[in-house]
Amino acid sequence: MRRGLLNASRVKRGGASWQRSFALRGRDRSDMAYEALDFYDIDALLTEEEKMVRDMVRDWVDKEVIPNIEDACRDGIFPDKWRVDLGEMGILGAPLKGYGCPGLSYIAYGLICQELERGDSGVRSFASVQGSLAMYPIWDFGSEEQKNHYLPRMASGELIGCFGLTEPDYGSNPGDMITRAEDKGDYYLLNGAKMWITNGTIADLAVVWAKLDGVIRGFIVEKDDPGFSAPEMTGKHSLKASVTSELVFQDCMIPKDRILPGVKGLKGPFSCLNNARYGISWGAVGAAQSCFNSTKEYALSRIQFGHPIASFQLIQNKLSWMLREITKAQLLAYHLGKKKDDGTWIPEHISLAKMNNVDIALEIARMSRDIHGANGILDEYPIMRHMANLESVKTYEGTHDIHNLILGRHITGIQSFTREP
Repeated sequence: MRRGLLNASRVKRGGASWQRSFALRGRDRSDMAYEALDFYDIDALLTEEEKMVRDMVRDWVDKEVIPNIEDACRDGIFPDKWRVDLGEMGILGAPLKGYGCPGLSYIAYGLICQELERGDSGVRSFASVQGSLAMYPIWDFGSEEQKNHYLPRMASGELIGCFGLTEPDYGSNPGDMITRAEDKGDYYLLNGAKMWITNGTIADLAVVWAKLDGVIRGFIVEKDDPGFSAPEMTGKHSLKASVTSELVFQDCMIPKDRILPGVKGLKGPFSCLNNARYGISWGAVGAAQSCFNSTKEYALSRIQFGHPIASFQLIQNKLSWMLREITKAQLLAYHLGKKKDDGTWIPEHISLAKMNNVDIALEIARMSRDIHGANGILDEYPIMRHMANLESVKTYEGTHDIHNLILGRHITGIQSFTREP
């Protein structure tokens, strides 16, 4: 059975089919400067559906994000039009099936993340949080009533979600969270705070993890619930076009029917994080591609000592290294996507891909800045913006070092995260 939005008339957006929406956008990109690096012809491994989804998002990023992203970063906003567009394209919660969700392959979801992050990490973060961290737990652990109530409107972009796990004092160690829920008979009473929450201030609902009788449970908190607030965090030098917030719960009253019934313990939030980390492993390739493309064009046009700097051995060596690392990252992401689609993945596979691909993307951004020279700090080029964003991406959804320790535990069978006092 064919999956996804290419099935005739499966999903409608404002009376127009997904196919027609794509056709109106057009596929001729001959007038656009971007040429994707695909040294090992991964394109040949993609289905027609996956290519069409990728091309639709690629065109949207070229037309809507890239011309406007520097202004959005300068103003510190995530434009509302982008939220609307992402919903109309039908790509939010991409791999989820049913309840108005797209039902695409994980490869298609990865390609979506790649193209969005080529524009900016903040755009990919918005879609990643919406689909993997807010929609997914409702889809996997929610009641039928919760799924039917929230998911169709989240898939369309009508409702925005966020995910509350990290706390001011507990990031890599979420099991020690202090946010608590109390059973008050007719409702749950929530007290505590969450930190570094993407989409928090603009979200209509938050999937919040808190301890109920000492057991971690998931709750759906709506923006108008008494005792709930989501102040925006300002002063960031990274992810400036992404809304980052605190979530504060002061005797926040949650109706009984908004607890997620299908999961207890850290399995719930960790399963969400695995899906988000998977998307990041593809998204980082998009950021790396953007830096590589800018660097290649710059090196071919920048004249020093009477020659384009692309003719010098040092520059060619750096460009070759970028090509090598991007190609390896693409193959890693693609193979992981196939394992996600056939169900043979393990969490350590995702840790390796997230850790490696973000690491090489950040190194490529730094090397690109070096090749651009002083021009590399200008917002005429995407380099410094990607570099600053990737510094955050390397830390969130599990730091680089934590993913190393996850792999170390897999290799040795020894847990090194904690030590007995």
